[in-house]
Amino acid sequence: MTRPRTAEREAKIRKVLAYRQNDLALVLANIHDPHNVSAIYRSCDAFGVPLVHLYYTRTAFPHLGEKSSASARKWVASKRHADAASLKADLEAAGMQIYATSCSPKAKPLGAIDFTLPTAVIMGNEHSGVDPELLPLAHGEVYIPMYGMIQSFNVSVAAALILGEASRQRAEAGLYDAPRYAPEELEALINEWLAR
Repeated sequence: MTRPRTAEREAKIRKVLAYRQNDLALVLANIHDPHNVSAIYRSCDAFGVPLVHLYYTRTAFPHLGEKSSASARKWVASKRHADAASLKADLEAAGMQIYATSCSPKAKPLGAIDFTLPTAVIMGNEHSGVDPELLPLAHGEVYIPMYGMIQSFNVSVAAALILGEASRQRAEAGLYDAPRYAPEELEALINEWLAR
């Protein structure tokens, strides 16, 4: 059953899709907590990230409820990858610079990354961080500066902070001012969303 096509609903969908940043993505690597995954999808929707790459090789993708932030998954596409090679090929084909979240000495602070360029950020597991086999894919590592006793943020909070900085840079550069999709692709997405 398709949803009714109302002028108000279509206007909202057009507005939201006009803000979508089709060259900004997150990679979720074996993040197992459903609340964290749901919150990350919600942040992606809020900041205009249209696609999340899923790299689940050591744990199953968690079951997400239908309510609260899990509903954001309806508006953010997912793409699964069976191995690091397919993930790398996909991101490189999109011309993305790839950063892995890390606390290593070679990681750059969040504000030093140019998020106006096509960018994908790999978010690691809550306990073990980014999978070792994914680190060679990254062009660099990034960390969020912290000034307290605790060494890291919750992964969903970290994702929101990273996307918030990316959004700030992109807004200042005018990247939300006009649709990032080609007109025919935008119309196809509008019709697809209207049918949801």
